[in-house]
Amino acid sequence: MCGNNMSAPLPAIVPAARKATAAVIFLHGLGDTGHGWAEAFEGIRIPHVKYICPHAFDIYGLSPEAEEDEAGIKRASENVKAMIDQEVKNGIPSHRILLGGFSQAAANSPNKDMHVLQCHGDSDPLVPFVFGAQTAEKMKSLINPANVTFKSYRGLPHSACPEEMIDIKRFIEKQLPAVSDE
Repeated sequence: MCGNNMSAPLPAIVPAARKATAAVIFLHGLGDTGHGWAEAFEGIRIPHVKYICPHAFDIYGLSPEAEEDEAGIKRASENVKAMIDQEVKNGIPSHRILLGGFSQAAANSPNKDMHVLQCHGDSDPLVPFVFGAQTAEKMKSLINPANVTFKSYRGLPHSACPEEMIDIKRFIEKQLPAVSDE
């Protein structure tokens, strides 16, 4: 989406336009910054939702045999937990916090009741489309299959498109509707 500065230690934040009653923590992938994703979320802003865009972890390869950045994955997990804890302290209930991500950052730990929107371009030269389809099938074996939606986008490479951002906005609005006291 934007830039290639992986040295930015703080996540990019898009504050809610009014009182935040929900939050989306959206991890971005390797070679990107949270600022590009923050710009994308400003384009689909939902007034009561705060967006937090931190970096995830590094990858060493895309084959099943590739070494994993175990320390980075652990660190990212701890950082996400700390962000969730901070948002709860800020008054947002944990059930009103969504986790999301782009590329390898989308690999969040599932629970049985969670809802998943997985999007993938069918022309992705970096992460083959078949990997996305296999991931969706694996998610269906881990959680309620009816809660998993896999959307593909014709001609989309390893990036996001307006149609996908609209689908993401609809998903967030469904999962995190406005509450009556806003």
